[in-house]
Amino acid sequence: MNTKVSNKKNAKRKPLTRGRIVKAAVKLADASGVDSVTIRKLADSLNAKPMAIYHHLSNKEMIVDCMVDSVFGEIALPKTDVHWKRAMYERSASARAVLAEHSWAVPLMESRRNPGPETLRQHDAVIGCLRKGGLSIEMTAHAYALIDAYVYGFVIQEASLPATTGPEMAELAESMIEAAPMDDYPHLMEFASEHVMQPDYDFGREFEFGLNLILSSLEPT
Repeated sequence: MNTKVSNKKNAKRKPLTRGRIVKAAVKLADASGVDSVTIRKLADSLNAKPMAIYHHLSNKEMIVDCMVDSVFGEIALPKTDVHWKRAMYERSASARAVLAEHSWAVPLMESRRNPGPETLRQHDAVIGCLRKGGLSIEMTAHAYALIDAYVYGFVIQEASLPATTGPEMAELAESMIEAAPMDDYPHLMEFASEHVMQPDYDFGREFEFGLNLILSSLEPT
């Protein structure tokens, strides 16, 4: 009887592949951070044995490499049929949205020594977009570093804020006013009451302003 039950479970078990392992690892990291991705937890989430993981990916570093490459693969490549600034705007907006879903990946995006095909494809496409826009090699380097520093930094800042919308800000401000004599900080009170506590306030709009400011300053050289 036990043998039959075991056979049924094995028959229903999906075959383990590198893709399934990476997808499960990303899911674990999304839920609890990249440090939570251990071989044992990964194996448990896939109803597999740890040695089965090693058969496809030999160590955690390789798993993390593949996880980062998977995140790069979710970011839209710059379009080739629109103006380069529009293409870079849309690609950067996509990167922000993707990294908001995988905030654990931000510090790792440019740190891997063994970049995968999606990583290389993304970098090649961005450089190609900037070069097509007439930027020199040197200016392309400046532009790429500036844009990605802004995107990565904004994602980290946005994820760390305790509130990002008007109603949330109003609630936060009330608790701050109760805890501190805000009359001692008139400029902060003016900024809060006349801007961030307004019903239509959305911190996300700051991303659009900053990105447009950066792109408008970049010109072919």
